[in-house]
This record gives sequence, C-alpha cells and structure tokens, in this order.
Amino acid sequence: MRKRNIAFELEIYESREELHDEAHELMLKAVEARKNAYAPYSNFQVGAALLLENGVSVIGNNQENACYPVGLCAERVAIFQAGAKYPGMAIKSIAISATSMNHIVATPAAPCGSCRQAISEYELRQKQSIQIFMMGEIGEVLKCNSVGDILPLAFTNSFL
Repeated sequence: MRKRNIAFELEIYESREELHDEAHELMLKAVEARKNAYAPYSNFQVGAALLLENGVSVIGNNQENACYPVGLCAERVAIFQAGAKYPGMAIKSIAISATSMNHIVATPAAPCGSCRQAISEYELRQKQSIQIFMMGEIGEVLKCNSVGDILPLAFTNSFL
C-alpha cells in the first residue's frame, strides 16, 4: 500500500475589490448574470462569466426546471455558450457568484461536480488551465489556478 497526498494552493481575497482589474470586471459580470437566473424552486441564483483568450466575455446563469435534473448550472450555460459561439477559443478564466433569496450567501460558491467535469473537459481540450474565481453574494473570493485543483482525479477521455 502507498499513500499519496493531494494538495493545491488557493488564493483568498477579502473581497472582489482586491482582485486585479480583469478578474474584478469578470466577477462584476458574474454578479450581473446571476440577477437573470431562473431559480423559482431553489431561490438560489448563480451567475458565471468567462473570459476568452480573445478578450470576449461570455455569461451564464442557472436555469431551473420543475423536473430538477433538466435544469442547468450557470457555469455550464456559460461554457457551452462559449463553445457554440466561439469554437476553438480558449477560456482563460471563469468567475462565479451566488446569492439566495432566503439568506445572505457569505461563503464562496464552488462549482458542482458536473460543472467541474465540464470545466475539466475544456481544460483538456484547450491544453491550458482555466483560473476559477468563486464568491458568494458578499465576502471572500477564492481563486484556484485550475479545475484540476478542485477535481484532482477527474474522469478524462484517457479512460475511454
């Protein structure tokens, strides 16, 4: 038997105002995108904004459905829109912001497992990491340099 320690470095910013200009602007777009989320069941609104290598931003927000599995998360809405509208264009970074109609979200919201897997597929496809910035409605912003940090044992096409 062997043991292996899996660790990663996480940057923690006290607020989005501490972010460099490009990341700050991207987070503002994620905040705006979450305002148009369709979340009548969970009352949990998530916005995502991607920055592509050509400087274009693409947004997404969660879209719920009474049949829960049919809905889609903000991150995947943005990623799939970018893939459809700008095929072959690498994603540099993604900003995610979440709020609730029921309480203040002061803890950064990380992508769900399905979104992590979708981000992983794009990192693999573009052969380049995607920085991820995560925040709640207020408070700290977390930054990781790759989805591999928060999904270290990803399922990839190498298994197929």
